[in-house]
Amino acid sequence: MAVILVLRALGLGDLLTAVPALRALRRARPADRLLLAAPEALAPLVPLVDADVELVPTPGLAALPTVPGMPAVDLAVNLHGSGPESIDDLRALRPRRLLTHRHPAHPDLDGPEWTADSHEVERWCDLLAWYGVPADPRDLTLAVPTVPNPVPDAVVVHPGAASAARRWPPDRFAAVARTLAAETSSRVIVTGGAAERELATTVATDAGLGSDAVFVGHDLADLAALVAGAPLVVCGDTGVGHLATAFGTPSVLLFGPTPPNRWGPPADRPHHVVLWAGTTGDPHASTPDAGLLRITTSSVLDAARTLLAGGDPCRITTETAARSVSSAPATSD
Repeated sequence: MAVILVLRALGLGDLLTAVPALRALRRARPADRLLLAAPEALAPLVPLVDADVELVPTPGLAALPTVPGMPAVDLAVNLHGSGPESIDDLRALRPRRLLTHRHPAHPDLDGPEWTADSHEVERWCDLLAWYGVPADPRDLTLAVPTVPNPVPDAVVVHPGAASAARRWPPDRFAAVARTLAAETSSRVIVTGGAAERELATTVATDAGLGSDAVFVGHDLADLAALVAGAPLVVCGDTGVGHLATAFGTPSVLLFGPTPPNRWGPPADRPHHVVLWAGTTGDPHASTPDAGLLRITTSSVLDAARTLLAGGDPCRITTETAARSVSSAPATSD
């Protein structure tokens, strides 16, 4: 049995955008052992990829060559980045073959050119296609979680994001949560990672929801079950939004500074409303993106109400959202 090793040592959303590529590799090599080098925290989600994948706990770059017990690798696949560091990591394993994008630091390796403005899902499918492995970028749906939903039928409000540039202000999330709690029969839950407890507590408290509405620090199996069974998710450009896409959960997604045509849900999934001011910026900035701040609470609530009422979300597209917020002030309305 040959060993295939895929490097994707990143976060939740990064794993979910690689699902079609992982499944394509499984279809192409059904009898081989498929390993995924990714952070250990993602372990609860790996079975939901439904591609018979084994996790090799890898916290990030420069860690892979030192993983204990790493078997000999026949095929290495770089789904991590453009290189050269990710290519260096995989070459250190001495695989018989390496699939990666071309990089000038490794002129002896062939591969497609890296295109900065590609959608993240299509980027990895196109990489495999270049090497003769067909992959369907629409193949994003995760398997149904086997753990019970910890808070059935709860609206999920997720105010966090990996960088400040992608965090809509907490007071606006609180205003949305407060209004949805008053207008719907569903509970409203504020979620976050272990490091986001203070943020989630602030949003829940300001929304008048109480401490029992804070859902923080749970493993990804519980979070996945929560999102899969939710009537609605409201969040920024972050991993929880990708979970909503993967489970077909209606969602309102707030984008900025990265455009949704690079990280947003595909057009063939109609239950997700993307709000974006049409501007781009530094996704790693230490303050909220100016375009993100132009998205108002009223536009988020309008989209949320449409989805909760079972209306046609297609009337609120990225383009119309951009027009609707283009003249909005950079403060909460």
